Amino acid sequence: MSALRIATILGAALVAGCLIQGCSSEPQSVRAATVKPDKDRKEAPGFTLKDAEGKTVQLADYRGKVLLLDFWATWCGPCKIEIPWFVEMQRKHKDKGFEVLGVSMDDDGWDVVKPFLTKLGVNYRVVMGNDETAQLYGGVDALPTTFLIDRSGRIAAVHVGLTSRREIEDGVGQLLQDAPAAGGRTGLPAFFAGAK
Repeated sequence: MSALRIATILGAALVAGCLIQGCSSEPQSVRAATVKPDKDRKEAPGFTLKDAEGKTVQLADYRGKVLLLDFWATWCGPCKIEIPWFVEMQRKHKDKGFEVLGVSMDDDGWDVVKPFLTKLGVNYRVVMGNDETAQLYGGVDALPTTFLIDRSGRIAAVHVGLTSRREIEDGVGQLLQDAPAAGGRTGLPAFFAGAK
């Protein structure tokens, strides 16, 4: 069993314990900001991967949009909970400059991923990830790991493990309300401007 699977299973057990016992010491009405302030956001690392049809997908393809970047796997229980949320968010916000991009970390490749995507009715692009991509994003030691990336290509939030739907939706909503970078695409990080 891979280290990533073990970490995901332990994370799922912790989440289950939190759901049973309650993890938050804060009152329900007190909520922290779901995205980092502008000054604390770092550039999202660029990558080039293949989708289910063998087409090349670059992070640069999403320049100027709010992006939910989800690292997941078919064997990951919490991923199966979150993916339908992302399907709904894609449908609801696509016309507002929002996209979801899934990065499958399945060792068995498209043979297991394609039927899974069909079964869940996934309506967004999915690419096949690898260890190199995971390392670019800090190692991705547990699944799911979800990054919210702002229109300027900076990481505005990171969610490791199962996160509440509301927290993710609030983050997406905040980023969609942010004005695009002045001058459209100018001022975007180099990989978003089409650099290779």
